Amino acid sequence: MPILLITGGSRGIGAATARLAAKRGYDIAVNYLRDERAAHAVVRDIETHGRRAVAIQGDMAKEEDVERVFATVDSSLGRLTHLVYNSGIVGKMSRIDKVETQTLREVLDLNVLGALMSLRAAIPRISTAHGGKGGAIVLISSAVATLGSAGEYVWYAASKGAVDSMTIGAAKEVAREGIRVNAVAPGPIDTEIHEPGRLDRILPNVPLGRIGTPHDVAEAVMFLLSDAAINITATIVRTAGGR
Repeated sequence: MPILLITGGSRGIGAATARLAAKRGYDIAVNYLRDERAAHAVVRDIETHGRRAVAIQGDMAKEEDVERVFATVDSSLGRLTHLVYNSGIVGKMSRIDKVETQTLREVLDLNVLGALMSLRAAIPRISTAHGGKGGAIVLISSAVATLGSAGEYVWYAASKGAVDSMTIGAAKEVAREGIRVNAVAPGPIDTEIHEPGRLDRILPNVPLGRIGTPHDVAEAVMFLLSDAAINITATIVRTAGGR
């Protein structure tokens, strides 16, 4: 039975992915940082589909929390087969010459270091070279990795560029160990991550003329996790409406 950990799984893209994964037969660990009520609501929705689920609090920017989250998956659900690293923050929008060092550290610690530490923890559990069953990993990147996000949050764009790089590198390392590693790079998606008015401002620049939904991204994630993507690895799938 596939066992999936979704970090940042209580809201937005993470929650949409959890609910879709439940419909498709996954047992799911829902990691969250602060919103315990939302995480447990997602767990209840998963359980209505007859799947096992657990909510696990943890700050994925902290090594001790990452280790505890993965250990809790082991003890609660069993040996991990799939991971979605969805944790991420942007920080307050500004030019690069106005950003505070604390913002830089917080964004890079969670978006980059957290993803790397989660890869480090997940691979020995999933890898057939370590007794695992094989599986798949999807990291959540962003279209801004190639757009740069000038005047808004260059540091966030840089963090997602790092996610793209680690996706490609990790995928090649573990390709013969039963693990596929890919990323999904959303464009503007209707979630709480955006400051008020930002989506309305961006919309004219989206060729498809629509703001994406968390479900749109979840569908791409689930495709990459599934055996339908058996020949796809080291790939960044852009779900950005043409942006």
